[in-house]
Amino acid sequence: MNTGRRLSTEEKKEIFSHLVATQDAVNNVRKSYEVVTEQFSISEEQLREIEEEGLDNEWPPLSEPVTAQ
Repeated sequence: MNTGRRLSTEEKKEIFSHLVATQDAVNNVRKSYEVVTEQFSISEEQLREIEEEGLDNEWPPLSEPVTAQ
């Protein structure tokens, strides 16, 4: 059940990208959820749905090629 405002696909992709970047930066899934839900004023349930949709559809940055370092 979606309790928050309705988000466009572009908004969800932006949120997903921020979630991935935040998880990489803080190395703590719980903390990254707190940061992103607060930043975008969405519920944790919405964020879980966005994360699942992003993983299923391989949204950026997942679909971007990894560069060798």
